[in-house]
Amino acid sequence: MPPDDVAAPGRRAAVLVVGAGQAGLSTAYHLRRRGFEPATGPAPGRTYAVLDADAAPGGAWQHRWESLRMSTVNGIFDLPGAPLPPVDPDEPSRTAVPRYFAAYERDLDLPVHRPVRVERVERADEDPAGDLVVTTDAGTWRTSFLVNATGTWTNPHRPAYPGADTFRGRQLHTGEYVAAEELRGHRVAVVGGGISAVQLLEEVSRVAWTAWYTRREPVFHEGAFEPETTGREVIARVTADAEAGHAPRSVVSYTGLGWSPAARAARDRGVLVRRPMFTELLPHGVREADGTTTTVDVVLWATGFRPALDHLARLDLRSPEGGVVVRGTRVVAEPRVHLVGFGPSQSTVGANRAGRDAVADVVAQLRARAAAAV
Repeated sequence: MPPDDVAAPGRRAAVLVVGAGQAGLSTAYHLRRRGFEPATGPAPGRTYAVLDADAAPGGAWQHRWESLRMSTVNGIFDLPGAPLPPVDPDEPSRTAVPRYFAAYERDLDLPVHRPVRVERVERADEDPAGDLVVTTDAGTWRTSFLVNATGTWTNPHRPAYPGADTFRGRQLHTGEYVAAEELRGHRVAVVGGGISAVQLLEEVSRVAWTAWYTRREPVFHEGAFEPETTGREVIARVTADAEAGHAPRSVVSYTGLGWSPAARAARDRGVLVRRPMFTELLPHGVREADGTTTTVDVVLWATGFRPALDHLARLDLRSPEGGVVVRGTRVVAEPRVHLVGFGPSQSTVGANRAGRDAVADVVAQLRARAAAAV
């Protein structure tokens, strides 16, 4: 049985969007285009609202490290209906993209409530067409459908490693990294085989001694990523994994690494030298795979992120394989929930399409409910 506070009416929206990054804003755009109105109270109707945990617009972009410029980001796709305006390629993405998102919210008058952190989502009762109850740090909402667009930034993945609690140096994750200057003069172990790891290795190695560790030998490919060929193949593979309920994998595990300017620069300076993953952390360094030791005083975990879905735990959506089984954006185990910016829609272009597809599915379900009620 749901707890007593689940029955509290609070506020209501027919569709509640959680997260105001690319996927959340795309969803809000398509809801508005389909005639949904901002939710203003407990009254039923064709209404929607967006809940965002951040204090300002910009999604995860506002938290990126300082040196990530618009010329070096992995790709930003226009929000639906509003092309990205010209920007200085040397401007930090952490200011340029949030400015774009803020203007988008303002110009479309989107009902974004912030800062509002969703704590849990649960079913109001056993009725499969009943409400979902969304408990936040700013009160309770009830909704017919929830579109989850929380991304991954708030759920960094830091592997558990033997000796981690004995290491006397500093450990930080990509999500905590600000600038290379804070690591000047240190001995830094950069851990990870993705795009961010290579970018940070190149940057940090200019001011500090570095060693690069990955579990597997990275695969670099020549030439540009072709969205019409390679992109379709990758999306098909990611979609198959998501529909099978497999645990999420990094994008690079599907695509490999391209020879970006950062990768070429690191290679040319002799720092793009991969070491096998160390076996344990020591008080003042690491034990290498061959048993020798290396002194380091900083471990930079560029080990990626996982979908931020803990607030959905009470809905029991996880598959035995550790993922969430979806068809398109709809969760198979709970059709009232859609995941956007998840699985094949993690990219910015994918997030836009996912927002559109989720809204189309919600509208179809609402029509089916209305027809069944006649």
